[in-house]
Amino acid sequence: MAKILIVDDDPDIVEASQLFLAKEGHQIATASNRGEGMAKVESFQPDLLLLDVMMELPDDGFVMAQELRRQGKTFPILMLTSVSTASGLDFGRDSEMVPVDDFQSKPIEPAALVKKVAELLKK
Repeated sequence: MAKILIVDDDPDIVEASQLFLAKEGHQIATASNRGEGMAKVESFQPDLLLLDVMMELPDDGFVMAQELRRQGKTFPILMLTSVSTASGLDFGRDSEMVPVDDFQSKPIEPAALVKKVAELLKK
């Protein structure tokens, strides 16, 4: 199956996502911040990235996605966020500012996560 990197500072989200995706046969690696995540991208070479928006800084996820795309990384990025719920802001994909393949609000139902990951891996 696929190699999936989860970059999120919420241990509950990481643990739940890891559990459900590993159950589907995926190999999982995790990081809790942007710096760790960038290092894991190089060492783990993921097929897909689950990425939180707000970690140490409010825009860490956006910055990481931008940096990865500038480096030529083309694997799908699924951004998990509670920003719109917490702040009332609504945002979507943008090839420069938010270069991700899809957004999902946290918390995400396990079946929805598994389905979305499968869809993105087929692209």
